Amino acid sequence: MIVVNMAMKQDDVIALLEENGYTFTEKKGIKLFFEVEGDAAEKAKAAKELIKAQPWGAALFFNAEAVK
Repeated sequence: MIVVNMAMKQDDVIALLEENGYTFTEKKGIKLFFEVEGDAAEKAKAAKELIKAQPWGAALFFNAEAVK
């Protein structure tokens, strides 16, 4: 499982990651939780790269990390 911590564009990030094989599970405040297959740390890094690759992604303050 990974968590993406961000305050803005949450709906866009959920849609983007779900299109790329991540499964959205829950939202707690600014935390978005996703189930992933494989190594969670690698998937968190890939999620960050996907978000930053979007036209709106470079302007966002966020982090993505693996959780247990």
